Amino acid sequence: MDSFFANIDWADIGQATLDTLAMLGGSLALTVAIGLPLGVLLFLTGPRQLLEQKAVNAVLSVIVNVLRAVPFIILLIIMIPLTVLLVGTSLGVAGAIPPLVVGAAPFFARLVETALREVDRGVIEASQAMGATPRQIVFGALLPEALPGLIAGITVTAIALVSYTAMAGVVGAGGLGDLAIRFGYQRFQTDVMIVTVVLLLVLVQVLQMVGDRLVVRVSRR
Repeated sequence: MDSFFANIDWADIGQATLDTLAMLGGSLALTVAIGLPLGVLLFLTGPRQLLEQKAVNAVLSVIVNVLRAVPFIILLIIMIPLTVLLVGTSLGVAGAIPPLVVGAAPFFARLVETALREVDRGVIEASQAMGATPRQIVFGALLPEALPGLIAGITVTAIALVSYTAMAGVVGAGGLGDLAIRFGYQRFQTDVMIVTVVLLLVLVQVLQMVGDRLVVRVSRR
């Protein structure tokens, strides 16, 4: 067994795992902070909605669709100048977070828009009948009613970000993906590749389990 793990440096594996968790945590928080209001705005300015604005909705849709259409590996490369401008480097955990957020926020915004569309229209009409303002309807009715869908969306986005962090290893972002590419792929160290892939699978499984349990809990309220 020891010979099978001959190339494994567990200190490097531990540091790479921490880097992946740091990238995931930082980018997920910023993705939700940007994607949630963007998704709400997409919903509100859509056809037959509270703040229907065809032009604004069309512009937002184009921006979201364009960013979603760009392959993440290409986004990583074309964002290098902007990333350096924002955080001073394109390498390491700090250098990975801007492209991760730009890649994931439009995706999460569409999930938010979809979750809000599933809210019963009668809830909105009842709130309007009681004289609620759009702001009160959003925070008092729409977001609470859509909470299970929003949590499910955050879970899906977090899992997508795990795969993005692995791809970010191609440009020296650090983390498990970087370790898998430098040692597992470039130096043909199969044991390193297997350990990093297993750790990524465990992380995805844990995220899905936590997300599913949260959805069940808020759905019972």
